Amino acid sequence: MTAPERIAIAALWLVAALVFAVLYGPALAVVLSSFFDLKGQSIDWSSFSLHWYAGLTDNPGMLAALGHTLLVAAAAVLMALVLALGLAWYMKTGTRRGRPYVEFVIFLPFVLPGIITGISLLVAFRELGIERSLITVTIGHTVLVLAIIYRMVTVRLDSLEASQIEASLDLGATGLQTFLFVVLPQLRSAIVTGALLAFTLSFDETLVTFFLVGGDATLPIRLWAMMRVGFTPEVNALVSLVLLATMSLAVLGALSLKDSMAARR
Repeated sequence: MTAPERIAIAALWLVAALVFAVLYGPALAVVLSSFFDLKGQSIDWSSFSLHWYAGLTDNPGMLAALGHTLLVAAAAVLMALVLALGLAWYMKTGTRRGRPYVEFVIFLPFVLPGIITGISLLVAFRELGIERSLITVTIGHTVLVLAIIYRMVTVRLDSLEASQIEASLDLGATGLQTFLFVVLPQLRSAIVTGALLAFTLSFDETLVTFFLVGGDATLPIRLWAMMRVGFTPEVNALVSLVLLATMSLAVLGALSLKDSMAARR
């Protein structure tokens, strides 16, 4: 390896280190602040404790907001998953009529700016006489994340050999049995990956939620409201727990994808 190549590689490593520092430095600072006290601009390394985590139990409003966020994200992912699987399966085995128009409707809310999607849904619910609540937030998130799961599922479906479906139908299986026992197991990696991405997007969605939420605030909305008066130290502990859960889900998704790819080989 020549000297210029070594310099180029070292420069790339330096840039990568700077990018990682910018991206993950603030998250690391939050995690450290949840365990140690700050004195001025420095961390007091002798002040390690878990009292901010214990203090979460004394903040029912924050825990309620977290519960609302988890409930909305889980419901939105479940609804979007059912819709995506049904639409993708129809486009694979049905007449495929109107597929460009259906996909246009599916992807449009995702590619539009969040503020446009939120206002559009707000106007629609108002015209229908539906009061803002966690239900309207869940519907809005479902509309938003449907594109992610649908895309993941259709890509995997298009890669499946049609002979597998034809063989199942020729052997007497119904369309539902073919989907449940032949197709669905091969969609596991796409479903898991799409669901994780959709859950993450729903969890931190703010703009759409802002226009659709009622009296029960989600965690992003509550944190946004707290910016006016400042964050309490318990927020650092809660964010650290959310980071841990998110990283765990990411690892599980990667392992699931790896096992699925190994099984197809």
